[in-house]
Amino acid sequence: MRILGAGGTIAMAQASAGSGSATPALDAAELVAAIPGLGDREGLEARQVVNVPSAHLTLADCLLICREARDAARRGIGVVVTHGTDSLEETAMLCDVIHDAEAPIVFTGAIRPASAAGADGPANLLDAVAVASSPESAGMGVLVVFGGEIHHARCARKTDTTSLTAFSSPQTGPVGRVTEGHPTLWSRLPRNPPLDPPDLDRRVLVVPTGAGDDGTLARAALETEPDGVVVGTLGAGHLPPAVMEQWAEAAERIPIVAYCRPERGVVLTGTYGYAGSERDLRGTNMIPVGFLSPQAARMKLLACVASGLTIDETRWAFRQDDG
Repeated sequence: MRILGAGGTIAMAQASAGSGSATPALDAAELVAAIPGLGDREGLEARQVVNVPSAHLTLADCLLICREARDAARRGIGVVVTHGTDSLEETAMLCDVIHDAEAPIVFTGAIRPASAAGADGPANLLDAVAVASSPESAGMGVLVVFGGEIHHARCARKTDTTSLTAFSSPQTGPVGRVTEGHPTLWSRLPRNPPLDPPDLDRRVLVVPTGAGDDGTLARAALETEPDGVVVGTLGAGHLPPAVMEQWAEAAERIPIVAYCRPERGVVLTGTYGYAGSERDLRGTNMIPVGFLSPQAARMKLLACVASGLTIDETRWAFRQDDG
């Protein structure tokens, strides 16, 4: 078992009692040492990768964390990554894209700092270790364990800023639970086709849409000459006709992936036939990824473009997310 520390609230403490201001304080070894008996597990290793609030993580940091986790999993051992919750879902998704081994990788964190009354980090870490150690988790890819629930990285979103069950999977629900230290998994998702980007030095933008969108955001985004764009659509794949035309034209040059604004649902195929409907979207070179959140789609698209995939190859990589 390897525990990799990547900072976040789980590793923070208040400078003084009652100060209320938590800052990075603990490394991975100290997190383990704070939980009775955990450090005595045979073969357990703890290593600090970075120790910052997750809002400070760069894309290079995210890739470093994911590579360390993947390389450990390639040795056939379960891996737990402790991470800040602000961007945990993005690093977990990237990790799932590059993960190519059978051993599980599990992300977890905390809502309350380690020094707070009722800190949730120790329980989350113990649950994550239980899941990463379970034979049932083999071949599952990357999982997120939080508040006793097990989520798949492709589906997990932070949907509450302060709840101890801050993560949910709106599209699928949890894939399992941890009860009294024993994980139970009741569903599995297809694995992502693994990629191995040399870096993430690319620009992929997320551009939402809304009522009355006149294309100003689309024009501004395209003027930056991005390597790819994640486009928000209304309903089940709908855009104002003029905005649809903008993105359709751009999709001939760069990969444009389209997600649905609702948290649950997919891009339809032919329910509507009006201008700017899903029928028009599917008639363009845009890539529907209705299953993914915008932040998950961005991390996957970054990995695709950084790996040198063509637009058609990128469409293939996203094929399982369209449905």
